[in-house]
Amino acid sequence: MTVIRLTRMGRNKKPFYRIVVTDSRKRRDSGWIESIGYFNPVAEPKVLKIDQERYDYWLSVGAKPSEKVAKLAAK
Repeated sequence: MTVIRLTRMGRNKKPFYRIVVTDSRKRRDSGWIESIGYFNPVAEPKVLKIDQERYDYWLSVGAKPSEKVAKLAAK
């Protein structure tokens, strides 16, 4: 199954996350199909950018967002 989830980037104590589309069987930080945005919780104010058109496309073809991504996309 295809999922939309966060993959961690950055360094120790300075996380940066990409919002990616990947196969649910892959590990969190392994290869992904497409990157559709990013989330930086360390910056003030917190930075969130999602390509809404691509997010909606992936939802329409059956991808399931993770809890955190669904919560972030609702904002």
